[in-house]
Amino acid sequence: MRKILITGASRGIGKAIAIKLLKEGHSISLGVRNKEDLINTPLDPKLNNPKSFLVNKYDATDKDSSNKWVKNTVKIFKNIDTIIHCAGILKRTKLLFNDEEIQDIEEIWKVNVMGPWILTKDAWEYISLSNSARIIVLVSMSGKRSKGRLASYSMSKFALMSLCQTMRNEGWNKGIRVTAICPGWVNTDMAKQINQFPKNEMTQANDIANICSNLLDLPNSSVPFEVALNCQLETTN
Repeated sequence: MRKILITGASRGIGKAIAIKLLKEGHSISLGVRNKEDLINTPLDPKLNNPKSFLVNKYDATDKDSSNKWVKNTVKIFKNIDTIIHCAGILKRTKLLFNDEEIQDIEEIWKVNVMGPWILTKDAWEYISLSNSARIIVLVSMSGKRSKGRLASYSMSKFALMSLCQTMRNEGWNKGIRVTAICPGWVNTDMAKQINQFPKNEMTQANDIANICSNLLDLPNSSVPFEVALNCQLETTN
């Protein structure tokens, strides 16, 4: 069984992944902004074994919270061999943005790019001890092609995909395998305002959780770097 850090687990895809992997017997350490969001859910700390389930305060814009989370996890779990990056935000900043929107661009950069970068850096010495560590990153199809006018979001996801490639290169000889999961529309809160595409035809969060579970079972020789998920026709892959 693995010892896993998961970001963005209070809702949506991260929550689905955390619940599935917890049921499968893995040791799970969650990093969330608001611990209260987990009360009376399957991820409520009171309902789980504190030796194999931890909840830590984590803010992707606060680099110190990342380091504290990693140290707290290692103190209990003794090691970390998997990171699953699910935290992310959507800003609708266009190419020709207003002056006051510069803060939105800075925030999306901090959360979508620097957050995964800093957490991976802080945990690197520990995942390097395993010869079969895994880093799974929820990127998005927006990291493969720019569609529409969401300049800041696509910019952050393209950068995140580049970061995934460098993680793979740096960790390959240490047995660290990286997978970038790139879905289109996923039926989560982020897509609740999308009316032109039926929710039941979108990729579902539980399906991505199943993919993550399968990735953790694969040997080093068979882990895909990229998993692109199509709920509608995409021609980039």
